[in-house]
Amino acid sequence: MPRGTDPRESGFPSHARKRFGQHFLTDEQAITDIVRYLALSPTDVAVEIGPGRGALTKHLVATGTRVEAVEIDRDLISGLRAIFTGAERVTIHEADALTFDFANLAAQVGKLRIIGNLPYNIATPLLFRFLQIRECVADMCLMVQKEVAERLTGQPSTPDYGRLSVMVQAYMHVDQILDVEPAAFSPPPKVDSCVVSLRPRVTTLNAEVGLSALSNLVAAAFAHRRKMLRHTLGKLVSEDTLEKHQIKLSQRPEEISVEQYLALAHELARSPSTPASP
Repeated sequence: MPRGTDPRESGFPSHARKRFGQHFLTDEQAITDIVRYLALSPTDVAVEIGPGRGALTKHLVATGTRVEAVEIDRDLISGLRAIFTGAERVTIHEADALTFDFANLAAQVGKLRIIGNLPYNIATPLLFRFLQIRECVADMCLMVQKEVAERLTGQPSTPDYGRLSVMVQAYMHVDQILDVEPAAFSPPPKVDSCVVSLRPRVTTLNAEVGLSALSNLVAAAFAHRRKMLRHTLGKLVSEDTLEKHQIKLSQRPEEISVEQYLALAHELARSPSTPASP
């Protein structure tokens, strides 16, 4: 069973490292709420991103689920392995989550339940990485900046709606689960945080649209979000194609729904004359 997670007892460095964007979740109530929401079972495989000093990991292990923890900080690895000595269903991977082979792990153990307090400096790249391996994922429960959570759940014609909103909502159901104040972390960040739930969303349309095709289209549309589509997508998509999907060249990118972007990407992917590809 895991031993205590006091840094002084377990060999952890005394200070968080800024280069890794570390803010360790320490609030027991927040941790308890997260674990309760997850409702893990022994048949699940929990992949924890950035376990830090093991505060959440300890609670995940207590549910009896299998835990695969991915940690990049070598100084934390030794402490984690020390406190989880003897815990048979815990594996500590010294790896960067941006390059970790999730597909290989899923091939061995089945669908992954990805959990973690994402480093704020790489949260967006990690979210795009998770989209790439979405077929390996059962669901995700992630701590992010409140601002990022608002963008993830942003709706058309609102300031929060943008490229991240479209890309994630095209392939995931997203919900904000729990707001977390800075005092819940050590050291406390300067911003509020939020736990979000992401569950794979499979439709006839998104199953046929390659991630790169949608990404190319959405990146072009939001390259100048205040400009009309005639200036951002005019060279990519014909006016007839836009009208087919009830879109006008005079509209701005934040006015177009996720389903409309998916439909446009589907059209582009089927047309050999367009630069976008699946």
